[in-house]
Amino acid sequence: MPRRPTTTPGHSVGRRSTQDQTCTLGAQNYSGSTSAHRSTKRARLVKDGKTPTHTLTSYYIPTDVEGTPLVDPTVGPAGRGGGFAVLTLQGLEPDHITESVYGRMPTPEEVTQLELPAGEPVMILKRCTYTAEHRVIEFARGVHAASRFAWTYTFTIPD
Repeated sequence: MPRRPTTTPGHSVGRRSTQDQTCTLGAQNYSGSTSAHRSTKRARLVKDGKTPTHTLTSYYIPTDVEGTPLVDPTVGPAGRGGGFAVLTLQGLEPDHITESVYGRMPTPEEVTQLELPAGEPVMILKRCTYTAEHRVIEFARGVHAASRFAWTYTFTIPD
């Protein structure tokens, strides 16, 4: 039986370890780089009214999402419940997630896309989503305008 990942939500070990999170999705390792991978990619720009708050790009194993709304080129969520609902309907119910968040200065493209004021940093989110059997079913990378986004986590304190 595979072992559950040892990362505790809300806890990272070492300096800048969150920046180096990788996730194996099928035969591909993801670290959030922009290089091409053999996967189904779904990218979106999320706005609050007319103001962009973040981008989010999810990567899936093509055979997991073949024929689903996740391969539909239409901009926006993949239907009610988004990608997790689609994966659940495919028999791949999300069970647990590992997220890493860190800050950095934006690239010129991110400044334009997120309409950032001069000097505003971005927060990078990297997420690996797993089934109860510990199979990776999604890798996602988000770029968030630091002043327009906040995270709140609640979790049980380990023994």
